[in-house]
Amino acid sequence: MSSTSFRDEVTTLEHPTLKVPYELLNKKFRTVQKVIDRDIISVSGSVSDLTSSLSASSGTPTTQVLFAIDNLTQKLQSFKKKCDECIEEEKESSDLCKVRLDHLKSYASGDQPEGLQTAWKKTRCNRTLVDHFLREGHYTSAMLLAQSCDIEHLVDVRVFQVCQHVEEGLRSHNTAPCLAWCHENRSKLRRLKSTLEYRVRLQDFTELVRQEKRLEAVKYARKHLSTGGDEMMSDLKSVMGLLAFSPQTPCKKYKRLFSLQRWDDLIAQFRLENLSLYQLHSHSILCTALEAGLSALKTPQCYKQGEHNIQCPVCSELFNDLASVLPYSHSSQSYLICNISGEPMNEHNPPMMLPNGYVYGEQALLRMSESNGGMIKCPRTSESFQYSSIKKVFVM
Repeated sequence: MSSTSFRDEVTTLEHPTLKVPYELLNKKFRTVQKVIDRDIISVSGSVSDLTSSLSASSGTPTTQVLFAIDNLTQKLQSFKKKCDECIEEEKESSDLCKVRLDHLKSYASGDQPEGLQTAWKKTRCNRTLVDHFLREGHYTSAMLLAQSCDIEHLVDVRVFQVCQHVEEGLRSHNTAPCLAWCHENRSKLRRLKSTLEYRVRLQDFTELVRQEKRLEAVKYARKHLSTGGDEMMSDLKSVMGLLAFSPQTPCKKYKRLFSLQRWDDLIAQFRLENLSLYQLHSHSILCTALEAGLSALKTPQCYKQGEHNIQCPVCSELFNDLASVLPYSHSSQSYLICNISGEPMNEHNPPMMLPNGYVYGEQALLRMSESNGGMIKCPRTSESFQYSSIKKVFVM
């Protein structure tokens, strides 16, 4: 495989494979940097205290000096332990990046036997399925497939396990896991201008009102909902109006705010925010590849009654509906396909016209004639003709 085609393929199909471990490594690096900076300040303070004690003009008690030395020693030991743990975590992430990069390079080399290339493509297919299952919330199926195919090091199950914990919390109307996730990723979410945490707080407020705890709801709003900014002001005003209504209100606006569907909306927003956190597209690679393939095969004939090709995926009942919103394929050269056999009509299988005007491939008509005593039955009109009555069609 050429370097250009491999680079294009990585960009379109393998972006999540490398992006997620890179973002995890970057996140751990920043976390480690904050921990080290904080501990260095603490150690520096202890060193300054010890230096001041030793340089004091009046004699400092030996016990006080020993205490300062012990305190400094403990901080240095703790600092070393944290550094070792951080280095191990960073090494784990960097090793994961290397494993995945080596996996992609093994395909790019192009000198593998055909059997190994086929196995690599099967692994990619399984990785794509696992990724799609994870995005759709089918975590158990994703983990079982990853384990059975031994590709856990090539997929991001652990990242989405956190999502599973948060989603289960929201599904059971518990916002604590989601708020903890927001706090852990606050700096990144702030740069993304995320509204998830604020909307979760709004839902907490709504639940307090639903439980007739209006005074607690007001206190909660003063504590957590006063920093939403102008962009959230309209939502805040609407939710504050719930104080004057009961959950059984017939008013459509506030009935919608009391609806339990809002929990599902939070789950959907959380999934999108989590993908944005790792700079991943909202569509899975499976959906992208499927849409591209269907669009490349889609023609107007796929949606004409009686014109379906038995070998065309778009003409099948399942994919026909999926491809309905996709654009038609762009083809600078037309191809004739036999409606009976699904084979292309060319110099080896010339198009033949029946007396009723319908055209089919010669090979399919010949096989039909041999099995029906020289008679041909048009599959569209059910009319029967002698094989000798058909004529060859010439396409200019």
